Amino acid sequence: QMCEKFTVCQNSMEMLVQNNLNLPKLTEADGDHLTFLSFQDKCLTRISSGLYKFQTYLEYIQETFTSEKQNVESLFYGTRHLAHTLRQMVINPDAVIIPDLATQESILTKLRSSKTWIEKITIHLILRDYTSFMEKTVRAIRYLKNTRSFSA
Repeated sequence: QMCEKFTVCQNSMEMLVQNNLNLPKLTEADGDHLTFLSFQDKCLTRISSGLYKFQTYLEYIQETFTSEKQNVESLFYGTRHLAHTLRQMVINPDAVIIPDLATQESILTKLRSSKTWIEKITIHLILRDYTSFMEKTVRAIRYLKNTRSFSA
């Protein structure tokens, strides 16, 4: 929808320049890849931590992408619920990193300071990385569910 509404495309030069958001990512070392899923607890901890961090970015999208307010709110609350659920499933819930208020406010201040034309690209980058993060999350949880006594 972003590409259609605002003509923001994948190969835009501005997108490449502005991709300094430090968004959460899952890597093989985090246990998200099938060959590394023996680290179930580490994987779930990393996923939950990433989802908590994404909440701040989704809050920014709620503020700026008002034409899709209901969809973004649903995404925000669904992410919060999933992060909380996965946090409850790890051996040590305190190992899940939840950004404190100062960190959240710092991220939001940085995002809010963007110029209007960068705003749309920022939203696109956040949603693109969120989608990638969620694809790996689904793959990891599906694998854990199919190979272990894991209930999600």
